[in-house]
Amino acid sequence: MSRLLWRASRRHLTRHPWQLALSVLGVALGVAVAVAVDVAGDSARRAFELASEAVTGRATHRLTAGSAGIDEDLYRRLRVEHGLRSSAPVVEGWVELAGPPRRGLRLLGVDPFAEPPFRSWAIAAEGPGGAELDVGRLLTEPGAVLLSAETAAELGLAPGGTFKLAAEGRRHVVRLGGVVEPAGGPARQAARDLLLADLATAQELLDVAGRLTQIDLIVPPGARGEELLSRLRGLLPAGVGVERSAARTESAEQLTSAFRLNLRALSLLALLCGAFLIYNTMTFAVVQRRPLLGTLRALGTTRRQLFGLVLGEAAAIGGVGSALGLATGVALGDGLVGLVTRTINDLYFVVEVRRLELAPLTLLRGGFMGLGATLLAALPPAAEATATAPRQALARADLEALAHRLVPRATVAGGLAVAGGGVLLALPGETLAASLAAMFALLLGCALLTPIATLGLMRLCGVPAAALAGLLGRMATRGVVAALSRTGPAIAALTMAVSVTVGVDLMVRSFRSTVERWLDYSLPADLYLTLYDTPAGRFAVAGGGLGPETVDAVRRLPGVEGVNTLRHVRLGGSAETATPALAIELDPRARSAFGFARGDPVELWPRFERGELLLVSEPLAYRRRLVPGSLLRLDTPTGELELPVGGVFYDYASEQGLVLLPRGLYARRWNDPTVTAVSVHAAAGVDLDRLAVELRRAVGEDRRVLVRTTRGLREASLEVFDRTFLITGVLRLLAVVVAFVGVLSALMALQLERVRELGVLRACGLTPAQLWRLVTQQTGLMGLAAGLLALPVGLLTAAVLVLVVNRRSFGWSLELAVSPGTLLAAVGLAVGAALLAGLYPAFRMSRISPAEALRDE
Repeated sequence: MSRLLWRASRRHLTRHPWQLALSVLGVALGVAVAVAVDVAGDSARRAFELASEAVTGRATHRLTAGSAGIDEDLYRRLRVEHGLRSSAPVVEGWVELAGPPRRGLRLLGVDPFAEPPFRSWAIAAEGPGGAELDVGRLLTEPGAVLLSAETAAELGLAPGGTFKLAAEGRRHVVRLGGVVEPAGGPARQAARDLLLADLATAQELLDVAGRLTQIDLIVPPGARGEELLSRLRGLLPAGVGVERSAARTESAEQLTSAFRLNLRALSLLALLCGAFLIYNTMTFAVVQRRPLLGTLRALGTTRRQLFGLVLGEAAAIGGVGSALGLATGVALGDGLVGLVTRTINDLYFVVEVRRLELAPLTLLRGGFMGLGATLLAALPPAAEATATAPRQALARADLEALAHRLVPRATVAGGLAVAGGGVLLALPGETLAASLAAMFALLLGCALLTPIATLGLMRLCGVPAAALAGLLGRMATRGVVAALSRTGPAIAALTMAVSVTVGVDLMVRSFRSTVERWLDYSLPADLYLTLYDTPAGRFAVAGGGLGPETVDAVRRLPGVEGVNTLRHVRLGGSAETATPALAIELDPRARSAFGFARGDPVELWPRFERGELLLVSEPLAYRRRLVPGSLLRLDTPTGELELPVGGVFYDYASEQGLVLLPRGLYARRWNDPTVTAVSVHAAAGVDLDRLAVELRRAVGEDRRVLVRTTRGLREASLEVFDRTFLITGVLRLLAVVVAFVGVLSALMALQLERVRELGVLRACGLTPAQLWRLVTQQTGLMGLAAGLLALPVGLLTAAVLVLVVNRRSFGWSLELAVSPGTLLAAVGLAVGAALLAGLYPAFRMSRISPAEALRDE
């Protein structure tokens, strides 16, 4: 019997190729989007890990001091006076090829004599002519650097040749002293973006004479290592901390975790829409064969055998669709990795992805999600195939009667799901995963409420449809209700996709409008000069900024009425305790650049300028549970600094947040008088373009700086914002595509199911054109229902994303901005998608021959 059942199943699937193809396509698209996001995120993460491993080598721990850097004399004392031989000094920073082509490289300055235990490949280099590199030449010849053989070949550079670099706002000419070629695969890949030099050359390029970025250590495991670390901590000066080498990668993982989790949640929505498609397809497959299934039950086929038959078909569809989805997801991930990488570079740290990372776990997870979603979606149809008595299985009307009887149950289940989601949101705690789970519960609940809402909408549309389209309009509304088992899942899938589109669009609009308002008051000056344009550069080791003499030269320029100075730094001795900070000296007119969420600026600014308190941004306050009055401790080279938090200000430049401190206090405690940015208030009537030229001249022709007007900086900031959410738009579009395929599948299924009904209508005198209008009106009503239902669901989704998920992800306060244009566009999208998906089914239905449709009657 089993062999006969599988043969019948195979014949049914092969006789309905379009139905089979749409089912496979729905699973494939859902899996592809989920896998693509994982592949892109994993590739960026792995690229950063490889770069970190290339820098870390075999080091187990490292000494760091944030942007303050480490006095190189500490290395000498630890190694010579205290016998810490397993140590190596490192100077690290980002430089850029002056190009073309322009390309970022990670500069790594090392001591060749201390390197072998840490990064032996770093000095395994060849010099000009293929001879082994003379390390002495690397140490004695100014500007000598090393590149990987692969990178040198890409850039057309040969050992002995020169090329230009831009570092710390200055241009340099360096000479390629040789090439390195690591033997291992990962090290070889990571070395492609490394530029190696000795310590003195790296310090000169980065303008950090006498400072080190870190000191690498190899600490033995066990009690001996703990004893060594304990002794070492007692020797370290204030502001210098010891951390595990892996802390850098872990810190980067934490920085991007919320970003990647939000992308993954959005990608799973596409899989959710695909699950609706599978449910619709498998239910229809059961309906198509109800007479056959009833006959088989009458002949002795057991319920278990029918249940296994339906699930077996679903597993086959899910397996093929998942396999295609994995292949498509890898190709799609190759395109998305650029968007993910660019967002990470804009917001977090610099990373260069050279290879797509295909982790087996990612592929297994994608396949499991596709197959699991398919089987879960097929469970109700499988249960339906087994729960019906043989005599009832032969009656077509029984299914719709059952569907209508299940509407109250679905309504109760939907209400409970919505209530459960609300409870999850209301529970104390700030776990992002719980917030996303709550959002999915709300969406699932709204999907279950779609049938009852559809029935209500069709009753409301009955009179207007009859008035506008006569009898055909009335038949269209009744047709949607009569085929609820088919139209319900299709409307639910389209509703979910469009509601996600509405929710994400309103979230992005809310975020953008908030950022625009923030930029309007946070850019009070006329011209802005900065050395850096990346997160990596802004928090470079202190010493590479503009000196006090340059700032004084800017103040003396004709037409300059006021100057604000800023220094971006990272305070703290380790990745776990590092605090991004902004040391500022403001013209009184620039105080308006800071809007306060907590605290009275009239009282705060005088105390802040006297160094009596600190100001923190909203994300930092949220992450560290800081409120006005909280004490914040900062490690400085001169000892611990503890000051109260005076106020919390709005800041949307970074989700990490930052602490604001007076530049005078920072210069004294961190011994760093330099700045990284200057903004200028110009006198009335001054030509800003000419003043910008004078600013560049005051800084020095050898410095590579960015000078922007308020408008230019605002546009550049919004450009970064738009790039950040570009990938969100791509994923949103893919979710709509999956839903579109679901609607097309449902309408194709409906066409096949209504052949006899439409044949009767044709036999009663309905013309092909009237039949076309009937089907088109019905699909339009389905799209209208989905669009109207998507509005409240989309608004609910937007509220959760803006007020809860965003807050728990990044700590920002946003105002929900509802755009009527977005709501109207959502209804138009739903109606348009439904009408487009209904074109081919309407065409096929209008060509039905009455004799052929009724030949079995």
